[in-house]
Amino acid sequence: MESLRDCTTSSSTTSTPAFHTLRQARRAALNRVFAAVYSCAILALLYHHALKLILSTSLASFFISLSLFISDIFLAFMWVTRQSFRMNQVYRSEFPEKLKEVVNESDFPALDVFICTADPYKEPPMSVVNTALSVIAYEYPAEKVSVYISDDGGSQMTLFALMEAAKFASHWLPFCRKNNLVDRSPDAYFASNHTSCTETDKIKIMYEIMKIKVDNVLERGKVDNDYIIGEEERTAFTKWTNGFTRQDHPPVIQVLLDNSKDKDISGHLMPSLIYVSREKSRTSPHHFKAGALNALVRVSAIMTNAPIILTLDCDMYSNDPQTPIRVLCYLSDPKIQSTLGYIQFPQKFHGLNENDIYACEYKYLFIANPAGMDGLSGPNYVGSGCFFRRRALFGGPLTMISPEIPELNPHHVVDKHIQSQPILELAHKVAGCNYGNSTSWGYKIGFKYGSLVEDFFTGYRLKGEGWKALFCNPKRPAFLGDVPISLVDVMNQCKRWAIGLLEVVFSKYNPMTFGTRNIGLLMGLAYTHYSFWPSWSIPTTIYAFIPQLALLNGVSIFPKVSEPWFFLYGFLFLGAYGQHLLEFVLEGGTIQRWWNDQRMWMIRGLSCFLFGSLEYLLKHLGISTAGFNLTSKVVDDEQSKRYEQGVFDFGVPSPMFVPLVMAAIINLAALVRGLTEAFMGRKLEELFVQVFIAGFVVVNSAPIYEAMVLRSDKGRMPIKTTSFSIFLALVLYVLFSLTFRN
Repeated sequence: MESLRDCTTSSSTTSTPAFHTLRQARRAALNRVFAAVYSCAILALLYHHALKLILSTSLASFFISLSLFISDIFLAFMWVTRQSFRMNQVYRSEFPEKLKEVVNESDFPALDVFICTADPYKEPPMSVVNTALSVIAYEYPAEKVSVYISDDGGSQMTLFALMEAAKFASHWLPFCRKNNLVDRSPDAYFASNHTSCTETDKIKIMYEIMKIKVDNVLERGKVDNDYIIGEEERTAFTKWTNGFTRQDHPPVIQVLLDNSKDKDISGHLMPSLIYVSREKSRTSPHHFKAGALNALVRVSAIMTNAPIILTLDCDMYSNDPQTPIRVLCYLSDPKIQSTLGYIQFPQKFHGLNENDIYACEYKYLFIANPAGMDGLSGPNYVGSGCFFRRRALFGGPLTMISPEIPELNPHHVVDKHIQSQPILELAHKVAGCNYGNSTSWGYKIGFKYGSLVEDFFTGYRLKGEGWKALFCNPKRPAFLGDVPISLVDVMNQCKRWAIGLLEVVFSKYNPMTFGTRNIGLLMGLAYTHYSFWPSWSIPTTIYAFIPQLALLNGVSIFPKVSEPWFFLYGFLFLGAYGQHLLEFVLEGGTIQRWWNDQRMWMIRGLSCFLFGSLEYLLKHLGISTAGFNLTSKVVDDEQSKRYEQGVFDFGVPSPMFVPLVMAAIINLAALVRGLTEAFMGRKLEELFVQVFIAGFVVVNSAPIYEAMVLRSDKGRMPIKTTSFSIFLALVLYVLFSLTFRN
């Protein structure tokens, strides 16, 4: 097997144009000037709060001043850490056509692709199949590509789907080559405006037949004998005995395609396709996705040990068959190759409705912020669409940590056939649930344990070891994935992120201390900003309730419109929102999507960030244990229709809805009280800021009012949630009224 260094040597010894370029964002200098001015305004605001705190004359005024002071400290902290992304944004371009002119395909390094799935009912097998087929069809030497599917649910339905995919691939790959397809996910291709002809119709019929068979097996919940063809397939399913469960089962490794012998109908070799379900036991820790990825690192090392690893989510299919060539444009550069640990592509999504009502595009998380980190030491790992150097998972660039057996060493050369008995036996051994115990796996080597957000934690730790990364964002998205189409799924996903991020904050790897010391001040602040995402719940909750409850009691807590301090508040509000809007639009967003993005930050602050923080606290008090909740990828027809129409879906009851409904009710009441005061000509100058905040929340809460009152479909706000929220809102109002009176 060729090493990555072989490819580098081939390209560097020839006088050729650069395979990639780099340019700095023009707004970087303006960002620095604005940061200096805005920082002075923040200091003035904190001084104003401190002054009011000192001059408080009652318990109520002291409590309100302290709450606003704490809130603005957190807002200031998050704004300051956010500036690290804005100091040196860079944009890259790569030229794969130039590389192919210089580097022979025989010199390309081998590639192992990891695709993770865990539940066939939340992550449909056909989604896994489409992702697998899209990377099997890469424009890359087939004998150098091996695709590993990690099935953490141990589902025979998933294995069956992949067996069918392996058969279909023998027809799909020649079809892609012959027609020079760019969309190499069958679902994506057949959903596009493809050319209809006899050949296309034939391949589409084959795909639909496969899809029907897989869906039928999934509906039955097992693979019946009438779907099994041949003794080899029958033997593969014998491991699913009566005692086989998703939480307790032996390792299952099945080679479905072998790139040394399996050919398509045109006689070309096909990439390897290997199904892996690591051993599970109720008595052993499994470390969620990080544990599954480490099992794949070990199994792939035994079987192929490619120097490059691509990690993909099961719903994130390849959208560009030349993506690996783009990666080689960077890996072939000797100037950066020695410390380059991984190359991250942005997560982009198909199927977003016109205005992205749930802000699932995450334009800052996946595009703007990585460009800013790329100007430092590189973007963070976001869990999918990332090409790693295998060597980067085994210690720092200068201090490699040797694994416990030589076959797992990243430089080990596999000299036995992928299906030979010694290879399969050792692969099953390293897929054991207790194999990594008492070793460095997950702590010093491999994907890192210790947080539910293993991607964030792994990228962060690799930076601490001395590795750098690059952000590759071509015009045509390299990968496209599915998005949640219900608010509950969005919230559950973000709640898991919140718990995982807090696990990093309260560890010895806190970015404020460990990060700033080991990866530099700006990079440490960037990771600090992400780690403290859950703290958004503090200022959001305070500003969603305190000013409005004061307004309902006729108490002014902000400067009058005629006072100089009012203009400071105005500058801070307009400056932050104006800069955010400008960046959002410059990155290709629309004003409506930006507005929805702002709305979702308010919703997340009052729901998933708040509940994630509470769940983390309860876990460490021994009251509750955080778990890994998958985001459902199953599309319900009614949900899908509502999503396409831009209508929020609240159908499933959740305690996370309660603070949202409470805030909507209290802010609406406060707005009515404030407008009444204005109409009567009393206190408008004193209460303007509170009325504005209440109005801002009311406008952002429009989908909640609609779901509470106007809708009768299954996606409306559950009646019990509404009733309970109204009761709590009344209790909160009474308590604050008593406080103000005293």
